[in-house]
Amino acid sequence: MDFTALDFETANRQTHSACSVALTVVRNSQIVDEYYTLINPDTWFNAMNIRVHGIREQDVIDAPYFPEVWEDMAQFFTGDQLVIAHNMAFDKRILQGTLQHYGITQPNFQTLCTVQSSRRLLKQLPNHKLNTVAAHYGLLLNHHHALDDARACANILINQEKEYGTAPLKKLVKFA
Repeated sequence: MDFTALDFETANRQTHSACSVALTVVRNSQIVDEYYTLINPDTWFNAMNIRVHGIREQDVIDAPYFPEVWEDMAQFFTGDQLVIAHNMAFDKRILQGTLQHYGITQPNFQTLCTVQSSRRLLKQLPNHKLNTVAAHYGLLLNHHHALDDARACANILINQEKEYGTAPLKKLVKFA
């Protein structure tokens, strides 16, 4: 399988408040590249979000703004490319909100949510949170660090492909 796993962390509940992003690039079911950066969201930080991911305003003062980050990311969000996330609804909402905030054209791409694939394929688990599914596959995880989360998501799908094949996964692919 070829895909890119995506994970955002946010400064607050605003959909344009991305403060970090990571991509894990998979080609032929192997991780071949990774990308991570802090982002200056140019907005305030909520204490609850800081408690979740540990990123503070002072951490992003010198970080690039999203339009600069998008220049690096955009190549993975075109036409027939598959982008996955664990809770795709959240990451897609943040991507779309941030693009809209900066007046950047919304891309078209394919999506797959590993929460959904895990619910369908791993019914024996008590829940389908990222840390639970990662533990099921023996993956180490520094949860809520965007790069660790993207890497875990990629490895979850790689493991699901090995265990169940591509047929049940293809049924979950949607167009953004």
